[in-house]
Amino acid sequence: MSGAPATVRLTPRMALGHVRTAARLALKAAPGSLAGLVVLTVAGGLAPVVTAWLTGLVLDGLVGGMSGPALVWLTVALALAGIATVVLPRLSQYAESELGRRVRVIAADRLYTAMNHRLRGLARLEDPRFHDRIRLAQQAGSTAPGDLVNSATGIGKSTLTLAGFLVTLLLINPWLVLAVGVAAIPTVRAEVLLGRRRVGAMWRIGYAERRQYFYANLLSAPREAKEVRLFGLGAFFRDRMLTELRSANATNRALDRRELGVQTMLGVLGAAVAGGGLVWAIQAARSGQMTVGNVMVFVAAVAGVQGSLSAIVGQLGGAHRAMLMLDHYHVATTMESDLPVPASPAPVPALVAGIELRDVWFRYGPDRPWVLRGMNLTIPAGRTTALVGLNGAGKSTLVKLLCRLYDPVRGQVRWDGVDLRETDPAELRERIGTVFQDYVEYELSAAENIGLGDLTHLQDRDRIESAARHAGVHHVLASLPNGYDTMLTRMFLEGVDTEGPETGVLLSGGQGQRLALARALLRDERDLLILDEPSSGLDAEAEAEIHARLREHRAGRTSLLISHRLNTIREADQIAVLADGKITECGNHDQLIAENGAYSRLFALQAQGYVETAPR
Repeated sequence: MSGAPATVRLTPRMALGHVRTAARLALKAAPGSLAGLVVLTVAGGLAPVVTAWLTGLVLDGLVGGMSGPALVWLTVALALAGIATVVLPRLSQYAESELGRRVRVIAADRLYTAMNHRLRGLARLEDPRFHDRIRLAQQAGSTAPGDLVNSATGIGKSTLTLAGFLVTLLLINPWLVLAVGVAAIPTVRAEVLLGRRRVGAMWRIGYAERRQYFYANLLSAPREAKEVRLFGLGAFFRDRMLTELRSANATNRALDRRELGVQTMLGVLGAAVAGGGLVWAIQAARSGQMTVGNVMVFVAAVAGVQGSLSAIVGQLGGAHRAMLMLDHYHVATTMESDLPVPASPAPVPALVAGIELRDVWFRYGPDRPWVLRGMNLTIPAGRTTALVGLNGAGKSTLVKLLCRLYDPVRGQVRWDGVDLRETDPAELRERIGTVFQDYVEYELSAAENIGLGDLTHLQDRDRIESAARHAGVHHVLASLPNGYDTMLTRMFLEGVDTEGPETGVLLSGGQGQRLALARALLRDERDLLILDEPSSGLDAEAEAEIHARLREHRAGRTSLLISHRLNTIREADQIAVLADGKITECGNHDQLIAENGAYSRLFALQAQGYVETAPR
């Protein structure tokens, strides 16, 4: 689902499927609003025809000298028809808006439920083309189902109006019916082609729009504000944002010009048909073949037929665009899972023996270099394994494989003998607690930031505070303006009428890292604890304190510790050195120092920086 379609085409089978999708969403979201909209559609479609005939009858009555109750009743009926003509569109607009609001909720729920269940790993989420598809799917989910339903009801309404006025024209001059019908053919064809081009353009400008949003966000995001201002990047990012905006505008401008030219020519054709009909009607009235009322009805019928045809064509174009957009929504909600899960997944047992990586090969794509090359490693249960390697050696990739965010290209990752490919990723992750190197600080309250580590304890303040204490961040959170309920953001207000810095705070890098650690420690009953650079943002004293607490917490537990600071891992039960995609050394600290290999060299290099050189 990642590639862009070269040509956007809609087959009848696809169209029928998308109509069914929109209808099911509408029926599920608001059956009452849908039923009311259908009734209003029928009434709104017939109202103009009834009004035109009543107007003609009243005019003929006035010219012919009609008087008494008959003329009064005709006038009252005309007034009521006029009121209906004014009121019905307002009621229909409200019903359409209400239906659209309810459908958006159902469509969004279905889309994000599908993403949650089908995007189990990271492969698609790290593909830029997939984000273009998802952006269109999100846009389609919020507008296309409602637009398609509204187009369908609009087509129904205009069809009723068209049918009524066509019967009127047929009674007056059958040849005009043929002329109007022939003039409509190129209009329908043009709308379909323009709709296809418009949706195709939306795919092409998706990248530009995402980049535009990215640069615009850099200009206003609090976290980037310091560097943007320090390095004077405001004008630079503004120019890049405007470049992307101009690129998107150029594509839209070309389409608008094409539509303007086509629709102008079609409008002139329709006006010529209407003008010819009006000339004939005036001549017929002068020769006595038509009454004044009939002329009025004829003029209204010609205008009504052309207006209805124009509306139908426009609504068909809108429906066509909505169905093309719904194709993105359909693909996003029916895509195959990015991580295959067996029909009967193997249960993930409690970790008793350990985790074994057997001849694991991995790369992020067929045209990308290998990150892991035949890696073999055993992580014994109940012990701490430390992983050491230079930047880019593949340490974070290994974490992704252990969490089954990716599957190996070749080889196996076995959890107490069970190949992770045979398991349900969600069940596996329930047994793992992780602090990622690129941890997330959610724009929520401090308590929620920790509670997200285990949703079953989201409201358990005692457990949350205990995790914060173990991570050494309790006193920081407790001293915030609203304690643990303080929002960790400057993007959202805590109350509508609340302003000022007290509405939220931004933690320092070290405090944010402790917060992420507390989130992982909330999952203290998990089988495996993964700590990927858990203290990289801390000062030396805080780092020593955190690792002392972590050693106490890890005692008797299975844990994987990744760090560039070798003094923090020297007490690990096992230290593995990762280089060139393989484990090149493995043992405890003393053993690796004695081997005088890469670990010994790195340890000596770091230790040298702490050795005070005697003055000469």
